[in-house]
Amino acid sequence: MEEEKGELARSLIDAVNQIAPIGDYRCAVKKEFCNLARRLKLLTPMFEEIRESKEQIPEETVKALVSLKEALVSAKELLRFGSEGSKIYLTYYCLLCFRRFFEVVKLRVNGGKRGEMERERSREVLERDQIMHKFHEVTARVEQALSGISYENLDISDEVKEQVELVLAQFRRAKGRVDVPDVELYEDLLSLYNKSNDAAADPDVLRRLAEKLQLVGIAELTQESLALHEMVSASCGDPGETFEKMSNLLKIIKDFVQTENPNLDASAREKNLPSSSGQATTDGNHKTLVIPDDFRCPISLELMKDPVIVSTGQTYERSCIEKWLEQGHGTCPKTQQTLSSPALTPNYVLRSLIAQWCEANGIEPPKRPGSSRPNKTTSACSPAERTKIEILLRKLASSSPEDQRMAAGEIRLLAKRNADNRVAIAEAGAIPLLVTLLSTPDSRTQEHAVTALLNLSICEENKGSIISFGAVPGIVQVLKKGSMEARENAAAALFSLSVVDENKVTIGASGAIPPLVTLLSEGTQRGKKDAATALFNLCIYQGNKGKAVRAGVVPTLMRLLTEPGGGMVDEALAILAILSSHPEGKSAIGAAEAVPVLVDVIGNGSPRNRENAAAVLVHLCAGDQQHLAEAQELGVMGPLLDLAQNGTDRGKRKAAQLLERMSRFVEQQKLAQAQAEAHAQQSQSQSQSEIQQPHPLSEAYTVDR
Repeated sequence: MEEEKGELARSLIDAVNQIAPIGDYRCAVKKEFCNLARRLKLLTPMFEEIRESKEQIPEETVKALVSLKEALVSAKELLRFGSEGSKIYLTYYCLLCFRRFFEVVKLRVNGGKRGEMERERSREVLERDQIMHKFHEVTARVEQALSGISYENLDISDEVKEQVELVLAQFRRAKGRVDVPDVELYEDLLSLYNKSNDAAADPDVLRRLAEKLQLVGIAELTQESLALHEMVSASCGDPGETFEKMSNLLKIIKDFVQTENPNLDASAREKNLPSSSGQATTDGNHKTLVIPDDFRCPISLELMKDPVIVSTGQTYERSCIEKWLEQGHGTCPKTQQTLSSPALTPNYVLRSLIAQWCEANGIEPPKRPGSSRPNKTTSACSPAERTKIEILLRKLASSSPEDQRMAAGEIRLLAKRNADNRVAIAEAGAIPLLVTLLSTPDSRTQEHAVTALLNLSICEENKGSIISFGAVPGIVQVLKKGSMEARENAAAALFSLSVVDENKVTIGASGAIPPLVTLLSEGTQRGKKDAATALFNLCIYQGNKGKAVRAGVVPTLMRLLTEPGGGMVDEALAILAILSSHPEGKSAIGAAEAVPVLVDVIGNGSPRNRENAAAVLVHLCAGDQQHLAEAQELGVMGPLLDLAQNGTDRGKRKAAQLLERMSRFVEQQKLAQAQAEAHAQQSQSQSQSEIQQPHPLSEAYTVDR
């Protein structure tokens, strides 16, 4: 019985402790929810004295405390919803409910029996709203449980007893009480809630709403979008018209905030990134660009910086889907399918496409955040596994080459196995030891070390550690001098590390690009693929493009485009498309006589390759009529017309640009030809005129004779 009493008291204390940190309640429920949380926290001293008491508790009081514990659990859920739920949803329904209440009560003007009837009707209207109904239900349950406790028979101090009785009195007064709402806020919200998409909204109304709902920052707007998506999940994926209207209302507020305060997202503005409204403005001609839907996160509706794939195959911005999962959801926000795994896989292909789209439209690619999680990830490895890792690390640090080789090989395999191992190995301090082994004369140990670092780099948080411990020069040395398998894995490691934008600069400056070009030229098929993906990623950074060109990458890429089998055509064209926007790259591609190959790909390649070939040709033909004439002679017009009708979106744009330049070129040719013909005709006429006129000397000679 003593143990049961102690356990009950501890569970009550735990319940209040879980309520204590909840705060920042939405404005529509702020006063009521703050009061509820404050009163519940005042019960902690009673629970602590019950836990310390040696006397038995009456059975009725035990039942009341059990009921109180259940009420605290319900209160915690309610308070959390008031803190994390959608501001628009809470405000609209709470204010609507209060509005109905006061319309029925008429501010208690009616008296007597009729007034009592009206108040009763108002209470029924109020309780039809599930939020406030839940609030009053929790309040009533707490009040009922506290009323069932026999305080005289409890071994608690008089001060605590008086405090609890005061709390009980406050709960009794709070039952059914409704405070005056912000009528202006309700009217503003309702006017926009029922507004059609094409109707103009009053800026003053939008400004008041954004300020009162505290939706004036990017983080707040994104959190509100997440909260609305949580409503979809709670409604089993079918929220109906309500969610659509609220989502539209959020979009109106979001667009207004972005327009009203263009400096809101300073980093986006400085880097010329597209705004969250789905548009971007280029500096050159102030042209407004529409972000393709595939490049926008379904949750935040913003251009994705770090797209990741969930188990259903949908792609989201990492920070948004992590926040969704951390809130306890186990479903895909878009499809509402249950996630078979919480694992997030980086969508490197989409990230590269976004970078290409940004570059093609003159926009700096979005910078990927270093880490979206506020707290460092910890490993779930068992103590036995951690002990094994520590033993391996001691062998890594030993002076025995055999022990080092064996330990590096074991760590390589452990890091490949799962994410927990990767975190635990890094936490144990393996990274600096592995970096040291990159320079070992033992080729097998060197191969194990670089591959272990590659496997560890899959964990996003390990990337920074690998860079900070100075691994890049060692990896580049392995790329130059190691065995073929070690060189391949070194290239793959550089690709993995270069996913972080800042690392592109570090890796490019370390001399990694020339040996990558060498591996692209002479490596195995796997080595070529690893080198190509690393070079593609590195060349997204403008400063690395010239380095790649000077390292001789263009002739190698042209050879890969035309070699039998064509196993590297996709990669070669993707890299050429990035390099062609650089002056040195454009010059090198033109000197490599690439136009015939590009025209052939535009006519016969895959959709993605046709798109990239057209992109290269656009840059080559910019201000260069020689390449335009060559492409025209090779019959590019027909394939371009087909690409403009049936290609990818980007392919269509590139084909349209080329067709426009071709048309101007043809017109210029016709004009030049017409002018030449006219000039020739004029010259011929003058010649004939001179022949028909007698020469003055001839005439004089005839007269003298």
